[in-house]
Amino acid sequence: MKDNSYRNASVAIITVTMLISIGYAVLRYHIFGSVPWKDFPFFILNKGISLGAFVLVTFNFTLGPAKSLGLPISEAWLNARKALGMSGFLFALVHALMSFMLFSPAVFSKLFEENGSLTGVAGISMLAGILSFVVLWAFNLSFQTRMLEDKIFIGFITSRKFLIWALLLGGIHLFFMGYSGWINPAGWHGGLPPISLVAFAFFLVGYLINLFARE
Repeated sequence: MKDNSYRNASVAIITVTMLISIGYAVLRYHIFGSVPWKDFPFFILNKGISLGAFVLVTFNFTLGPAKSLGLPISEAWLNARKALGMSGFLFALVHALMSFMLFSPAVFSKLFEENGSLTGVAGISMLAGILSFVVLWAFNLSFQTRMLEDKIFIGFITSRKFLIWALLLGGIHLFFMGYSGWINPAGWHGGLPPISLVAFAFFLVGYLINLFARE
């Protein structure tokens, strides 16, 4: 019964998170914005997936520390962390592949100079994003049975310093990717904040909880 409750919790969290994330992208860009529906299957879906992936990864890193701070986190949620982390990693992988296929001056004009090269801000964002993905991949390796015997590796991957830097890299990626749109509320579709800002808000809360609660 306990295993089923943990499994049901992870399925519920993942499903609700992804539905809300994708729904938010549709509401902001299609309903209130002017993005045509033909762009949903790839461009807008990618935005929703990216938000959902970041939220799931943040949950994975933050539920334990939040419990340590006295917040009411259920055992079912705590035991769902492995599934949340692995699902977040897989969605992040999908986001990375989709973004790679979309990455061009025609789609992300603000990230490119007139000569087609990346801007300095875009370079920082892309580097942080790549490093964040590599760190997340390494973290997920710690769940592999053959890696559990390597106490040094497991100790480092699950250490406070490693997880704090892992979150920080994700935050840097989000900040440099979207901060120019954050400071222009007049341009927010339907008054809804950009997806990168919503994800950054989750990062900031998760980062602060990890910063103060992890030993």
